[in-house]
Amino acid sequence: MERVVETRDPAGTRALAGALAVAARAGDLISLVGELGAGKTQFAKGFGAGLGVTDTIVSPSFVLMAEYRGRLPLFHIDLYRLAGAAEALAGGLVDERQGEGVTLIEWAERLEDAMPAGRLDVLIEGTGDDPRRIVLRAGTADYERYLAALTAEGSNR
Repeated sequence: MERVVETRDPAGTRALAGALAVAARAGDLISLVGELGAGKTQFAKGFGAGLGVTDTIVSPSFVLMAEYRGRLPLFHIDLYRLAGAAEALAGGLVDERQGEGVTLIEWAERLEDAMPAGRLDVLIEGTGDDPRRIVLRAGTADYERYLAALTAEGSNR
């Protein structure tokens, strides 16, 4: 199951992500896919705000993973600088602590077949000042709660 949403600006992308965060549960995995500048980090900022994170969320491109405290811990991973799944897994980016919170992975397509089916895929199309077309795809029935969290009012931001 999937849903397509359009956001008009970074604030809209953050608001969409914040609305989705209400459905978050411990152990959730969210994959963020989109070109450089598509708004993956804006999504992460909004999702973190929706979890009650008060720290400034930035892309962890150089440290690979940042951890934030909110209603649930937020593990924000950025795979931009990694070549593929083997490098990410060998680097210890996946561990048991993530079962206590929500893991958001930017450039998740680099994990290829190592990604479990149980996840929410967020596919962001568009860059620059263009509106974003965001496809939200529930990998399993459990993740359909994210799609249900969006109201008709929130479908065009």
